[in-house]
Amino acid sequence: MASSEAHYSLPTPKMDKPTKILIVVAPYYKDIADQMVAGAKAEIEAAGATWDIAEVPGALEVPTAIRIAYRQSNFDGFVALGCVIRGETTHYDTVCNDSSRALQLLGLEGACIGNAILTVENKAQAEVRAEAAGQNKGGGAAAAALHLIALTRRFGKVSQGAGFRPGGAIADDYLIAGEAGDPEEGPKIV
Repeated sequence: MASSEAHYSLPTPKMDKPTKILIVVAPYYKDIADQMVAGAKAEIEAAGATWDIAEVPGALEVPTAIRIAYRQSNFDGFVALGCVIRGETTHYDTVCNDSSRALQLLGLEGACIGNAILTVENKAQAEVRAEAAGQNKGGGAAAAALHLIALTRRFGKVSQGAGFRPGGAIADDYLIAGEAGDPEEGPKIV
C-alpha cells in the first residue's frame, strides 16, 4: 500500500480572469478514471475555473488530444488523467515513458498541463492514488495546471498584436478582413 506520509501542497490559486481547462482522460480503468475526474473537477471549480472533458482510448492518446486542443482551441490549461498498470510485457514501460515524455514536451512548448497518468504495479495502488477523498491525484493534477496557468499569466507579456488585432495608436491604420462596417460608411476600421 501507499505510504500515508504527509507532504506540502501549495494553496490552489484563485483565478482572477475566466479560466477554461480541458480534462483529457483515458478511461481504460473506468472506476479509477471516474475518481480522478471527480477530484479534478472539484479542484477546478474550487478555483473558480470551468472545465470541459474529452475521452481517449488509452494513455498514449492523451498527449495527442492535448496537442490538438492546444493548437486548435482556447483552453488555458489541461489535465491529463489515466492509469497504466504493469502487465507481463514491456508495453507498460513504453506507455509510461512515451506518454510522460510527450506531456513534458508539450509543457516545454508552453501548454499548462497537470499530469495524473498513474503508473502503478497493481490496481490496489491505483485505487489508493485515484480516490478523490484520499490521495486525489486527479485533484493534484488540476491544481498543477492551475498553478502553471497562474504562473503563465504572472510572467506573460502583453501581445504586440502580430497576427491578431493590432492595439495602440496603430490600430486605426488596419482593416480586419471580414469585418464590414455600415454599407453607407464603408469598412469597419478597428
